[in-house]
Amino acid sequence: MENVESDKCEKQMNGVSELIDLLLIDVETNVDNRTGKETIACSRNVLRKQRRWERQLAAKKSKRKEEKQRKKLGREHNTESNTDNLQLSKRVWKAITKERLAEAQSTGLKLCVDLSMTDRMSDKEISRLAGQLRRLYGSNKKATWPFHVFLTDLREDSRLYRECVRMNDGFLNYTMDITEKGVLDLFPPESVIYLTPDAEEALETMDADKVYVLGGLVDESIQKKLSLSRASDLSLRTARLPIDEYMIKKENAKNFHSKILAVNQVFDILLTFSESGSWTRALQAWFPAGKGYVISADGSPPPVAKTQHQSQ
Repeated sequence: MENVESDKCEKQMNGVSELIDLLLIDVETNVDNRTGKETIACSRNVLRKQRRWERQLAAKKSKRKEEKQRKKLGREHNTESNTDNLQLSKRVWKAITKERLAEAQSTGLKLCVDLSMTDRMSDKEISRLAGQLRRLYGSNKKATWPFHVFLTDLREDSRLYRECVRMNDGFLNYTMDITEKGVLDLFPPESVIYLTPDAEEALETMDADKVYVLGGLVDESIQKKLSLSRASDLSLRTARLPIDEYMIKKENAKNFHSKILAVNQVFDILLTFSESGSWTRALQAWFPAGKGYVISADGSPPPVAKTQHQSQ
């Protein structure tokens, strides 16, 4: 604003100066013998001053034009510099993220999303699951210690695969393992822990030698004990999030309480726990308030879990 006001004042002063120059031009007066009236005639001196004034005016206009152009170029240069700095920051951040995800491919905790049950889901549910996978990947990109993520039983001719490609920009370039193979085609059964809300055993720690599996289902398609049945068919050990151990039911108008979470919500809880070692912090941060549970007021913090990252 100060620059704009300054330019206005400068233009006004220039205009006044030019007006004064005009008033100072010499004139000669003659008397018409027939009428007795005075007439104004320009002398050579007047014409010379007029030409000099015109040259000065042209020079001033040229100078103002050059100054305006210089300021414009300065603004454009500053804009380009800011854009370059912003792009540089984005490039640096992208490089850091890529490096972290690449490192997770060899050292990260292993987490699979079992997508073998999508044939039981509607098209609407398939779309919701595709969105959850996008958010899951977004959380992993932001993590200090990302997981090594596997999408298993995902066939290229499946509805979910097509929906992921359609909905999720860059899906085919996600830094994760996308495979048509099943969990047991990739890992020995004794290393796998299948997470299901119907399991009896609560998950206490996360072990770098284990592989954690989430059932790829959405809320609307949940059939009772479907993920537990899937784990049983594969003869896999099961576990659940320790919701009962750290949370209590909260009274609400609808008297609604649910422990069923979206795939990306379970992922966020596990990711936060793996980095902090605190179930209280993880559940408080990511367990949806609308599910009707809150952290127990008298619950004591859990002992610090020995995750892969804390042991390094």
